[in-house]
Amino acid sequence: MTRVFNNLSLCNAEFSYIIRAHFLISGHVQGVGYRYATVDTTQMGLSAWVRNLPDKPVEAVFEGWHTTVTEMIRWCHQGPPAAVLEYVVVEYETSEGLAGFELKGMGSIEN
Repeated sequence: MTRVFNNLSLCNAEFSYIIRAHFLISGHVQGVGYRYATVDTTQMGLSAWVRNLPDKPVEAVFEGWHTTVTEMIRWCHQGPPAAVLEYVVVEYETSEGLAGFELKGMGSIEN
């Protein structure tokens, strides 16, 4: 069975380990539905949270099967149709057992 997320095909054959990816997405990414476009991640089997930051980037964390998170990384480099990306920074972190999906309020960049 193949699932499609914004024109990306995902195969059910997934690696057998969970990863966590922390994203910072910059450019014209607020006010274009970027956060809301990620809601479909729950249908992909990912757990996530996403929020806008005050200086205009979007921050997100995705946890799930390696191959599914990898597909999400590819999608984040494209974003929704109205987005104009400058850069996407991805850092891998230790999985924290994130469950579900949350659209967070405005956050602040942590130093």
